[in-house]
Amino acid sequence: MDVICLRELKLETLIGTHAWERKLRQTVLLDLEIGVDIRQAAISDQLADTLDYSRLAQRLGEFVSKAEFQLIEALAEACARIVITEFGAQEVRLALHKPGAVRNASDVALCIQRKRADYA
Repeated sequence: MDVICLRELKLETLIGTHAWERKLRQTVLLDLEIGVDIRQAAISDQLADTLDYSRLAQRLGEFVSKAEFQLIEALAEACARIVITEFGAQEVRLALHKPGAVRNASDVALCIQRKRADYA
């Protein structure tokens, strides 16, 4: 399995359980490791034969900007589903970071791994 990595995709969203969080957009960061087979693209040298990570970043950005989840768990799951069901990935390892979420910590992150079979 080949892996396309997308690091520190910076997105703005409404997320959190506290009243003040429901009023302010916050920055989250996504790290993605996307399992795909790139052999055909390596032969053809054509974007159509691989996962278009620019289009994926745009789609996730549009989705996350409109999302209003309370938990990073729910947002991470929804993003993983998009990567697999809309972009044909075999699997994805996703880390969703919420910087500054905990006092005296620079970051809180949730890491999940999903496979195509998880969304069958």
